[in-house]
Amino acid sequence: MSFQLPPLPYDYQVLEPFVDKETMNLHHTKHHQTYVNNLNGATKDSDIVAICQNIKNYPVAVRNNGGGHYNHSLFWKWMAPVGSSNVAPTGTLKEKIEATFGSVDEMKKKFTDAALTRFGSGWAWLGVQKDGSLAISSTANQDNPLMAGVADVEMIPILGLDVWEHAYYLKYQNRRAEYIQQWWNVVNWDEVVKYYDNFASKNNPVPINQ
Repeated sequence: MSFQLPPLPYDYQVLEPFVDKETMNLHHTKHHQTYVNNLNGATKDSDIVAICQNIKNYPVAVRNNGGGHYNHSLFWKWMAPVGSSNVAPTGTLKEKIEATFGSVDEMKKKFTDAALTRFGSGWAWLGVQKDGSLAISSTANQDNPLMAGVADVEMIPILGLDVWEHAYYLKYQNRRAEYIQQWWNVVNWDEVVKYYDNFASKNNPVPINQ
């Protein structure tokens, strides 16, 4: 089967005022759709997780568009309308964050710093390493931490933030710091906890269809 653009789990306008309707529409229907189209033209393989994990075996077109498809498929689910999910991590993940970073707020500061200091286009990540420990990192372009031999820190991502300019420029222009700060208001912590509990804590990458 060829890759397909996943539907959003909400309407385009419901993340306002933090993420605007026009950006969400363009980001989903144009940018993500282009990654899907290009990926289908670059490979006949259909397991996006396996593609990412073995990315060194693929040409650059698969790396760029496969990463774009995987990253965005989860990115949409990492956000939710205000009031529709917990405002902070819960359960074992919360305890793990506190043990690793000192507090949830300190984790958010380190994550924010990773997003702010990523030069040019890329992503910031919170993930689980092979030894079960949490880590924060960033990657360039559409790379992600599943990409062995590419990512500086290899891990299973459970939260990611797109810091390409197309993700925020219509509303925030060059104010990446403001975009990051406001984005925390729409993080879907219930989904992040689910990704940790059901997948990453068991050393299993998060599938895009779950």
